[in-house]
Amino acid sequence: MTDGTDHALMQVALEEARLAADAGEVPIGAVVAVGGEVVARRHNEREAGGDPTAHAEVLALRDAAAATGSWRLDDATLLVTLEPCPMCAGAAWAARIGRVVYGAPSSEAGSLGSLYHLGADPRLNHEFPVVHGVCADECTALLQGFFADRR
Repeated sequence: MTDGTDHALMQVALEEARLAADAGEVPIGAVVAVGGEVVARRHNEREAGGDPTAHAEVLALRDAAAATGSWRLDDATLLVTLEPCPMCAGAAWAARIGRVVYGAPSSEAGSLGSLYHLGADPRLNHEFPVVHGVCADECTALLQGFFADRR
């Protein structure tokens, strides 16, 4: 399945992003892993459900909480193809995520380094490390191709 490395797990998130694109959704995929093993994997479903909160990260965090039996995901890593927006970074914070890894930066809404950094704000009661740029070129190309096809 995966060797548990950030790169291998990001490939799983990219598979989810491609499923999103095939469904007409913005191609963002997310994976939650514990000990290198995938416990949840999702992609954007805003169009399908008419739900503005159905971002890949939120859906994956919900599934991971159900799979692990706890809303506290402090031993988990969230991997996502695009830098999380404020809502998704907030969801990672609320889940007490152990770590976040993302591929492409988001100059429009990035909240783990680009515009804000909710993972490293000492005013909040939980901080978490963030790794950026994993498979960034592949993540960026997928998003750019999707939007180029729409224009």
